[in-house]
Amino acid sequence: MANALIIGEVVDSAPASATLECIAAARGLGVDQVTALLPGAQAMTAADTAIAAGADVVYTVVDGPAATGEFDALVDAAQAAAEQSGARYVIGAKTLTGRDVMPRLAFRLGTALASDCSAVALDASERLIATRPVYGGNAEASIACLGTPAVASLRPKSVDALAPDASRSGEVQPLAFEPNVRTRVLERAEETGEGVRLENARVVVSGGRGLGGPEPFDALRELAGLLGGAVGASRAACDAGWVPSGYQVGLTGKTVTPDLYIAVGISGASQHMAGCSNSRTLVAINKDAGANIFKEARFGVAGDWQKVLPAFMEQLHELLG
Repeated sequence: MANALIIGEVVDSAPASATLECIAAARGLGVDQVTALLPGAQAMTAADTAIAAGADVVYTVVDGPAATGEFDALVDAAQAAAEQSGARYVIGAKTLTGRDVMPRLAFRLGTALASDCSAVALDASERLIATRPVYGGNAEASIACLGTPAVASLRPKSVDALAPDASRSGEVQPLAFEPNVRTRVLERAEETGEGVRLENARVVVSGGRGLGGPEPFDALRELAGLLGGAVGASRAACDAGWVPSGYQVGLTGKTVTPDLYIAVGISGASQHMAGCSNSRTLVAINKDAGANIFKEARFGVAGDWQKVLPAFMEQLHELLG
């Protein structure tokens, strides 16, 4: 029986959206059973949501260092879950936690990691075929995972989570393992945010180097507020310290798939486009008519954002009353 294991995360008493996407990806493989590992104090509550989203078995860790997010203990829990479930395929999200846990887990299991995948599938021999961006996002490679189990990390927003089915039933059981913690988190500082989370926003307004400084992001926040969206940024804007790193969209930042993505003063480098190329509608505003962003945009305005943006917002105010 082919079994897939999801290395999950719990956020606000529910499986993280990226975890639900991983469950959907595993179900798409056509495996016999999908098992999910959920660490966290609210894992029991989150288990029902995971089952409704496609999991058959849920391992929970509700206390101890793994439940509080200690990476060493999370790796121990993931290894125990993989061994106890006999998983042939192990999938986790490429989140902050996943970037630390998944490579170490693959090493523990004596196999390799296919990282930052946009899709997973099985070939005729039931080997896992992982599709991932290469050359800075300019191309995609299909990689056959030859090790057992096959381990892959999935880029958030690459797969749509399944519609919840409340009629599904599954098994929930605590995971037995011995954590071996060698490093500890001494302090956590949560970055407070207002409005819609960037990853979940249906509208994203992003700014880049072309804005020239941090002050113009106030205008972007105003526009995002009018549209009920969130503000993003290119790596250049984050590296310059104009906005926090949590705003970054791109290959080394967050992946977003909004209905509307407005890029202001962003050239359209492949690293940035890797994080927003799946947006339903992309609008670009850039004074450089030859900027790469216009090749990707559905609508584009070649002009100074300081003239274009105020006119656009004036029209929005009129339309919205």
